[in-house]
Amino acid sequence: MKKLTNYMFWRAIDNLAEAHNISCSRLAQISGLDLTALNKSKRIGNDGKPHWMSVGSLVKIMNATNTSWRDFADYFPRDNGRQ
Repeated sequence: MKKLTNYMFWRAIDNLAEAHNISCSRLAQISGLDLTALNKSKRIGNDGKPHWMSVGSLVKIMNATNTSWRDFADYFPRDNGRQ
């Protein structure tokens, strides 16, 4: 079983946006989030630590795209990628 990483969740969100032919900014907008919430610059905190998205934000994204948890898992990268 793969260890889930911050990178994997963000990559899945990128892949979900791409599958819907929209930008991450547009995905944030239709999800009711701040337009910049999914920007790459927000993925690492000022302290250099990975920023983990809240479950609430993730659920908003999934609801806006009509994506189930099972379907969302398909957007994860196939390898662990970088951390």
